[in-house]
Amino acid sequence: MTLIVRDFRLEDAASVSRVRRAALPYMVSTPEAVVFGVESANPAKKYRLLIAEKDGEIIGTAHAGIAYDSSEPGQSFVTPHVHPDHRGQGAGALILRTAEEHLTAEGARTVYAWAMDDPKSRAFAEKHGYRPTRPAHFQRLDLANGTLPALPELPAGVELRTASDFEADPRPMFGADAEATSDEPSDISTAFGDYDDWISHTWNNPLLDRGLSTVVLVDGEIAAFTAAQSDGSTRYMSGMTGTLRAHRGRGFAKLAKTDSLRRARAAGYTDAFTSNDADNGPMLAVNKWFGYEICATEVRHVRTLG
Repeated sequence: MTLIVRDFRLEDAASVSRVRRAALPYMVSTPEAVVFGVESANPAKKYRLLIAEKDGEIIGTAHAGIAYDSSEPGQSFVTPHVHPDHRGQGAGALILRTAEEHLTAEGARTVYAWAMDDPKSRAFAEKHGYRPTRPAHFQRLDLANGTLPALPELPAGVELRTASDFEADPRPMFGADAEATSDEPSDISTAFGDYDDWISHTWNNPLLDRGLSTVVLVDGEIAAFTAAQSDGSTRYMSGMTGTLRAHRGRGFAKLAKTDSLRRARAAGYTDAFTSNDADNGPMLAVNKWFGYEICATEVRHVRTLG
């Protein structure tokens, strides 16, 4: 058996997407999104997409980089994904070591990684010097057979739009995303202020389905939104749902998600997924109200480098 780790090549995109879907079936991945992630990466990210190849077959992958938009310097990230049929063969350890060497050379002092909340994954993380920090829950909703709430009558001054309505000027969406993201619980704080960078890696992301991403306006201003991702076939995922501080407690997150999920089902999507930090009680409660069920849990881990 010959096992090597190398950098991504464009012809690897379909295989990388296949490995990601097999290793993490609660996410949305497409070959186009894989290529986009590489080609749109900010130079300050020092991004590398690593490939684990056994006897010519791609069996694992890891994306690694610097958290360049963090308010605390020296933070980085990496998460290896190995196809379930090829675990225990050394691919995860080799690709993780390669990523850590790269990050160390780029000045990283700490590295964060996700591991599934199961005994083998936790043992792998502990063996390689990682300690757990915080869990997050993947949740699934059966769009094909489940029951969605009806859209309520909108209060005066409230209207529903989609992200597509902001294509001529996405800056209001940027402002709403920046405020909502800054309040998300996370180990890595984000200094969210580069509009052009946001356009490059968020607004132009091929997974972002602008027609399914609902925006709640109050008196013409954005009050809440849900950013939908899709694979263009059957799988839909809530990438981010946020309510601006001045409008919280009025049910606008539920309103945005109700409209988006109903649009998704009408478009033929059968499975809806989302993920929330375990400390994000308000969104976990909203998703439970819709009928989402926890299908897996992952735990963020951290290691000091050097």
